[in-house]
Amino acid sequence: MRATSFRAALGAVTVLAMAQGSPGFAQALRVGLRAALDVADPASSYSPNRNITLQIYEPLLLQDATLKPVAGLAAAWRMRDPTTWELTLREGVTFHDGTPLTAEDVAHTIFRNQTTDTPLTYKSDLREIVAVEAEGPRTVIIRTRTPQPQLTFSLATFGIVSARATKDARPDDFRGGKAAVGTGPYRWHRWTPGQGVALTRNPDYWGTKPHWQTVDFRFVPNDSARVASLLAGDLDVIDAVPPGLTDRVEKAGNTRLMSTTAIMMIYLQLEMGREQSPFVTGEDGQPLPRNPFRDLRVRQAFSHAINRAAIAERAMEGAAEPASQFMAPGLDNHDAELKPVAHDPARSRALLAEAGYPKGFHMTLACSNDRYPGDAKVCQTLGQMLGTVGIQTRVETVPISILFRRRSAAPDGGPDVASFMAGYGSPNGLATSALSSLAQTMDRDRGRGGNNYTGYSNPELDRMVSEAEAEPDDARRTGLVRQATRQAISDSAIVPVYFTKAIWGLRRDLTMTPRADSFTFADTVRPSK
Repeated sequence: MRATSFRAALGAVTVLAMAQGSPGFAQALRVGLRAALDVADPASSYSPNRNITLQIYEPLLLQDATLKPVAGLAAAWRMRDPTTWELTLREGVTFHDGTPLTAEDVAHTIFRNQTTDTPLTYKSDLREIVAVEAEGPRTVIIRTRTPQPQLTFSLATFGIVSARATKDARPDDFRGGKAAVGTGPYRWHRWTPGQGVALTRNPDYWGTKPHWQTVDFRFVPNDSARVASLLAGDLDVIDAVPPGLTDRVEKAGNTRLMSTTAIMMIYLQLEMGREQSPFVTGEDGQPLPRNPFRDLRVRQAFSHAINRAAIAERAMEGAAEPASQFMAPGLDNHDAELKPVAHDPARSRALLAEAGYPKGFHMTLACSNDRYPGDAKVCQTLGQMLGTVGIQTRVETVPISILFRRRSAAPDGGPDVASFMAGYGSPNGLATSALSSLAQTMDRDRGRGGNNYTGYSNPELDRMVSEAEAEPDDARRTGLVRQATRQAISDSAIVPVYFTKAIWGLRRDLTMTPRADSFTFADTVRPSK
């Protein structure tokens, strides 16, 4: 298979715009981001980190705006047999230090991603790779344990690093030190934790040269402050425009909005692994004899208590779509026949009574307050909805970094709350990846269930997901994914709430390519005239 470079195509548009009188080539772009980078190592799969690092370290294949793989560092690829992929590296690609990209760098990167201790990694997407070999400097052979017909989707998620520069690298070496060497359109310049990241143009980039001389990413978690900075002209582009402030951006004379439905699903996880939960109590404040969430009827009652349409329309002011499953409409294996769980408080109360909780119970719900647009507001709304059916909810909103730590902070390794709200967008754009990460039985050694902190385990679902990943026939794979999705939702392995809409604000004289992953890549922003 061969394809034209996605970045090169965008670059051609940029060159045309410049020829028509756009601002000069040596320009600075100032971008305001809601979520901050917390790890500079490109082995991290956390979305805010990837938003920055993928502009420095490029994948073998790039992702288009809907997350489909297109040519990148690999100019061609094919399956030699069901368990062997062959990729041909693009000629003339060099790292930022001038050294050429080779197959050895690819092999080193994949092994590094499989063995890293960095939190939130690509291990689950690479778990079936058993060998990476170099056949000369430009040919990479990847061998897998089982057939992996969609491996190219996963190869498009992580950046390739220099084997020479990252050998024995420490975390500080990626913060502008010797390891901060990629092949991307921008070079690492400076990171001020909690404040921002500065990048500079790579003049030796293999594709069309980037438009921006410098890119200044500023971390502005406060929604009002981020919008105000755009309107004042202190920022050129901002992400995650909150629903309540879209009118201000749209009606201002110097700014505009751009948006798309995103892959990010906001969901709830219910801790069901413990026999008794210290975070679910009776009216006396004492833990109940048995964890209610181990009963499917209670999990169903929890889901029926949620008015997803009201959250999407009112709490999110139209900037969300009620979710019924793992993948948003228009993305891989979205099941149009699977509708959101109905808001039915009467049914919810009846299920609680049937399960032995006619008066409900008390619990904690933890959410972030700095990661997703409206996250703290939605969390409070969820607490109120649950309270109306007897699930008295103590809502705790904290920074996302703290929420992530709390997911496995209890003495037994489980979450230190009964339920928490988080977001998940499959990095490779595949439903199988979402199912594996969120619903398969957690098995760190096998790279499965990496984000399944509930204790949920269903061997039949595990089998369906694994079979779907290895199935070469598209129709059969779709059937397996549909079965697994419906099983997971029926079991309330997770409780989907809504899909976010990615909304950007930008100067009126700029345009950009909205992406389903909500990333703000500098080389997709360009003059509109």
